[in-house]
Formats: sequence, C-alpha cells, structure tokens
Amino acid sequence: MVTAQMVPSKLLIEAISEELRSNDKVFKPPEWADFVKLGVAQENAPEQRKDWWFIRVASILRKIYLHGPIGVIHIRKMYGGRKNRGSKPEKTFKGSGAVIRHAIHQLEKGGYVSLSTNGRIVTPTGRSFVDSMAYKVKQELPELSEY
Repeated sequence: MVTAQMVPSKLLIEAISEELRSNDKVFKPPEWADFVKLGVAQENAPEQRKDWWFIRVASILRKIYLHGPIGVIHIRKMYGGRKNRGSKPEKTFKGSGAVIRHAIHQLEKGGYVSLSTNGRIVTPTGRSFVDSMAYKVKQELPELSEY
C-alpha cells in the first residue's frame, strides 16, 4: 500500500490540489484571497495568483495526515518564517491563522478532516483520498520505484 510518506511531497501536493480544484462546490478561494499575505513575515502576496489557495489546502491536508492530531497553532508554526526587520536581527513569526482556519473548515466540509479532542485528524475518507493520490503519483512516474 502506497502512503504519503512514499512519494515526494511536491508531486503529492500538486496531485491533491488538482483534484481539489475539480471539486468547486466545497473548495473555492475566499473573496479576500487576492489581497492576503500568508503571514506577517511575508512581504508580498503569493506569486501563483490563481491556484495558490488549492496548493495551500492540499499542503495543510498533507500536514494533518502526517502530524495529526494537530492544532491550528502548530500548523501556523510550520508555515511561519523569518521577518526582515531592517537593521534589527531577524525574528521568527507565525503564518496566517485565518488562511489555515478557512482551509481547515473547507476540508471539514469536504469530509477529509474532523475535530478530535487533541486537534484535527484525517478521517478515513481523507486518508484513503491521500493514499489514492499517492498511488496515482507513484504510478505516473516510474523513477519513483525507489521511494
């Protein structure tokens, strides 16, 4: 059985985001997605204007799959970064909580993630979805046989 650990993360996230994009009833960018930065440490909005939302939702689903049960605060730490503060030393800041919360709410509405007592976990439907995407990625590229 192929799992998310057996394929490269970039290829898996791209495959999941393509599948999420096709489900436009549940997964759609919010109205403010064109204007938002992804954290305090970021200087600009995301460069991939059209599909950055689906990539972030797919990445959050993979993070919950690998590290769940996990809360929003820990996911914010994962998506944080170092802010350039001019002549002062750089400092680490967390990522945007609103983006993460909105993505998790969409994943919950889609049935891929649920709330437990310790944080968010992947449901059996979500686990089979991620595993099927990992299997599809592994089948498409023969050089992944070593993973």
